Amino acid sequence: MKILTMILLCVTFIFAAVDINTAEKKELITLSGIGAKKADAIISYRQDNCFKIIDELSKVKGIGKKTVEKNRDNLTVSECKVK
Repeated sequence: MKILTMILLCVTFIFAAVDINTAEKKELITLSGIGAKKADAIISYRQDNCFKIIDELSKVKGIGKKTVEKNRDNLTVSECKVK
């Protein structure tokens, strides 16, 4: 049963869009060009800001427009919840 759960989780990460306003580190690192440090930077940025559009991801230090373009089809942005 655990193996089936792990397989389903992996398939979900591969085919599901990653919401940059809510994704956890393990989801963010599934993106092309995003490793642990950049995932941490995204999460840190979200603490004081939120993403209204996908292009704003390039405001995070270390993430450029090329990285955003490579991942555009795998990204989504939910409603902003920063206070």
